[in-house]
Amino acid sequence: MKLSVKEMAFVSLFAALACAGGLMLRFGGDVVVPFSILPFITMLAGVLLGGRLGALSMTVYLVIGLVGIPVFQTPPYGGLAYLIKPTAGFLFGFIGASYVAGKVTEKIAKNTMWSYFIASCAGIAVLYLVGIPYFYFVMNFYLGKAMTGWTVINYVFLPFILSDLIKAIIVSVIAVPVARQVKIQKEV
Repeated sequence: MKLSVKEMAFVSLFAALACAGGLMLRFGGDVVVPFSILPFITMLAGVLLGGRLGALSMTVYLVIGLVGIPVFQTPPYGGLAYLIKPTAGFLFGFIGASYVAGKVTEKIAKNTMWSYFIASCAGIAVLYLVGIPYFYFVMNFYLGKAMTGWTVINYVFLPFILSDLIKAIIVSVIAVPVARQVKIQKEV
């Protein structure tokens, strides 16, 4: 994959924003599933950078954390041990979510709040489609804490979906003027 200097700069910017987002709410107490600003950053990366670069920026964030740099929100904050946390699936979901949000934006190819909202919602759907099964699997088969599908939904979906939809609205409001000012994606 060949990237221009401009593309590398934008990928790095969103990877850095994700790192900062992971650190922002680290002090919220001990909860199984913490509130996070990362879905917002993920969707914004997707709609502004496009599918390929948005996913790359979230991949860079994930790799930074998995090599041991403490950029994740909950202990152990980084390293491969994070993969056995129930919420680690959402980290992989960020990559897919950003990719899908970007691809939907590219397909719609309109700089409107509605198109960015639709793209962000598609990304949120992917985030949950990856994160929820991972959470279920780790809780039930690795940690041995029997949870029904409905219990998992109560833990990781219902408390967060409204805030994620609000984040999608905010992304759609921010993306319109930013996309007009900065041409990040190649012309469609």
